[in-house]
Formats: sequence, structure tokens, C-alpha cells
Amino acid sequence: MRVYVASSWRNEAAQQSVVAALRSVGHEVYDFRNPHATGTGSNGEKGKGFSWKEIDPNWQSWTPDQFRDALEHERPIDGFNSDMDALKWCDACVMVPGKTAGRSMHLELGFVAGAGKPTAILLSDGEPELMYRMAELCLSVQDVIQFLARSKRGS
Repeated sequence: MRVYVASSWRNEAAQQSVVAALRSVGHEVYDFRNPHATGTGSNGEKGKGFSWKEIDPNWQSWTPDQFRDALEHERPIDGFNSDMDALKWCDACVMVPGKTAGRSMHLELGFVAGAGKPTAILLSDGEPELMYRMAELCLSVQDVIQFLARSKRGS
């Protein structure tokens, strides 16, 4: 299956571990940290994920106006196109939240769920979320692998 792993830049170890585990069992995995061409159009800068630090090391102190203006910069547009192409390309999405969950991963999972594709969340410590009911809730990477296998057989 083609799998989009949604996570946060602040969750590197867990995200990279899930990417490696899914690849080890034969899935083609989109890794936003190291994007690859998906064959669906513009894929951004192949091999280079986008981080707000590229635009401004003080990005976390931006005003709403500064944030809105920054979205029009070439690099965020490139990163957005890369991720959106992969979201359209994927057969399933696995969200890997961490102690500092990113906001984009929730939008990414919602996009895939709204498209009727299988979605899973690898649960971690943190606050419960009501809307996580729209996805398969997994307690381990092995649970994720089994969910994807069931989903593939069902398609």
C-alpha cells in the first residue's frame, strides 16, 4: 500500500521509526521529512522537507499577519504541494502524534479520512481526542501493520 505518515517535526524519532517499520514490510511510504516524487504532479523539492525555520528562525513568534504572508513564500508553497500530492496519492494515512502534536497532521488525517481512505492513529500519551473515533486506534506499530494488511485485503 501507499501510506502517508502524518506527524510533527518535533516527533522525529517516533515518526522515522514508523516510516522504517512500514517500509520493512513492503509499504511505499511518503515521509514528509524526505519527500519523494509520487507521480501525481508537482512534488516540491525532492528529498527536502519543509520547515518554517527555513524562512525565519523566529517563526514561532510571528503575528497572524506574518504567518499569512509567509504562506505565500515559495518554500511553503513547494512543501504544501509536495504533501498534498502525497495525500492524494496515498491509499491510507497513519498519524503518529507525540507529546507535542502538530496541527498539520490532524488536517492531513482528516483529508484522507474525508476521501474515504483507511486511517489509523498510533496512540501515545496525551489528551484524549473525541474525533479520533474516525480512525483505527492502534497501540503499537504492529497494530498499524495489521490494520493496513486488513485494509489492503478489503480493497
